[in-house]
Amino acid sequence: MEATRSAIVTGASQGIGAVVAERLARDGFAITIDYAGNEAPARALADKIVARGGRAVAVRADVSDPAAVAGLFDETERAFGRVDVLVNNAGIMTLSPLAEADDALFDRHVAVNLKGVFNGLREGARRIREGGRIVSFSSSVVGLYQPTYGVYAATKAGVEAMTRILAKELGPRKITVNAIAPGPVATKLFLGDKTDEQVAQVTKMIPLGRLGEPDDIAAAIAFLVGPDGGWVNGQVLRANGGAV
Repeated sequence: MEATRSAIVTGASQGIGAVVAERLARDGFAITIDYAGNEAPARALADKIVARGGRAVAVRADVSDPAAVAGLFDETERAFGRVDVLVNNAGIMTLSPLAEADDALFDRHVAVNLKGVFNGLREGARRIREGGRIVSFSSSVVGLYQPTYGVYAATKAGVEAMTRILAKELGPRKITVNAIAPGPVATKLFLGDKTDEQVAQVTKMIPLGRLGEPDDIAAAIAFLVGPDGGWVNGQVLRANGGAV
């Protein structure tokens, strides 16, 4: 009998990452829920998955720290014996016109969104089992290129470049490497600082006439890491309802 496959989901204590973790748990993966600072929701999510008959652990790791990411893989191997899937979801977004962006804003985005994904890709390339899957989060702002998104979009463009190159490097081990690029998704992060008018304006950009839901993104990731996604490799899947 084949051992249960395991998946690490970074930044999974809340938002899209938490929904992704729950979906993959329903699909039969043992889940490592990575969190950076807020332990309570990560532990609660792990308990919820276990109560439903799944397997899950919550592990604290700042993805910008290479040693912490190595420890994240260590803890997953300790708990489940293997690492089969990595979902690089952890990220930050602070918007600013380039002329007004300070060094701290730039450095933090690079540390989390770019180096954090690099740390995961590098560790995953070394330790994910043959036939495994890696999915990193880009964004449909790479393509929309709206004002104030310059620093954020630059980090996501870097993620897309690393994704395509690592797919070629890991091909001989039958590990697929892809990126998911969501459009606007109805989460607290997106809705929290916007008026109803602003939300309506964004929604008009989407041909399907609604904002994305976290479940939409989780379903796309489930496809990429599941049995039907094995021939998709080195791609950026824009899950945005047709916005770009």
